[in-house]
Amino acid sequence: MQDGRTVRALDPSTWEAFDELCASSNGYPSGCYCLGMHAEGLTRSAQANRERKHERVLDGSTHAALVFDGELCVGWCQFGSPAEIVRIKNRREYDKQQPAVAPDWRIGCNYVRAGHRRQGVATDALAGALQLIAAMGGGRVEGYPEPADAVPAGFLFHGALSTFERHGFTRDRLIGKHRWLVTRDVDPG
Repeated sequence: MQDGRTVRALDPSTWEAFDELCASSNGYPSGCYCLGMHAEGLTRSAQANRERKHERVLDGSTHAALVFDGELCVGWCQFGSPAEIVRIKNRREYDKQQPAVAPDWRIGCNYVRAGHRRQGVATDALAGALQLIAAMGGGRVEGYPEPADAVPAGFLFHGALSTFERHGFTRDRLIGKHRWLVTRDVDPG
């Protein structure tokens, strides 16, 4: 973890910082609120997405590790059970061959604020998500990253393959042109 950076769970106490990051981002994910992988998906209204995500935060049905630089939220790593993270990219290819071991958790999105990219924020966010998963009982974790050299930094919403591999994930198979299904077992913490 870089000096001055901390990781905290997305919950009612961190909502305002998460909300500010989502609302202030020029372009994507402005209006997304990291809702696209939930069963209800996105609407065309940023306000509606914000309200739906806030409801999920209040009822505890969404999870993320938020990275703070001081009091400023600079990134997050969304995670959840397969029932929570329902929509994944390249689902058709994913479904052609079910994993040998079903996941307990999925890493949905790994977003970093513009101006903070390529500085280890995504790495800190993924590490934080894995710590939170361990605290919640651990289990099999899946991710869907892409190689950093195949996708511009502003579009690596699912994280960089190298980041996942540094955290002990192994490649299972390609499920898209560049997107990998990666897995790791996390011990309870």
